[in-house]
Amino acid sequence: MRIHLIAVGTRMPAWVDAAYAEYAARLPHECRLQLVEIPAAPRGNHTDLARARQQEGERMLKALPRDAQIIALDERGRMLDSIEWSRSLADWMQSGRDVCFLIGGPDGHAPEVLARVDQRWSLSRLTLPHALVRVLVAEQLFRAWSLLANHPYHRA
Repeated sequence: MRIHLIAVGTRMPAWVDAAYAEYAARLPHECRLQLVEIPAAPRGNHTDLARARQQEGERMLKALPRDAQIIALDERGRMLDSIEWSRSLADWMQSGRDVCFLIGGPDGHAPEVLARVDQRWSLSRLTLPHALVRVLVAEQLFRAWSLLANHPYHRA
């Protein structure tokens, strides 16, 4: 099983790349994490934001892996705790089906993307920087795996 993280945005700060890589590397081979970056649509003073979101959505839909469970990270999604992430990871590993998390652009997900997803999850009621979201997803996936493996990382 592979976990795909499809994220709008390509040039992240070094600390984001380092933190993401650290947690992704900690995951075992049976649930490896693969990042796919989608270029953000150009934005300026007169940008049609709906069109920018649509362009990003089209690119995101083209990048979706075949037959994967698709989860959009969305502020209006369902909030799960770390135990629930762990249960979900166990189910995915059991099924062998790939999973794909989607991180939208600065203006969120295109309606076409949200129509295609299986679930919507929220990481927080806070507004988070998109760069930080990829780090949080990688960390929570490692935490979920550590719970399943009785690894001492998770101390609740």
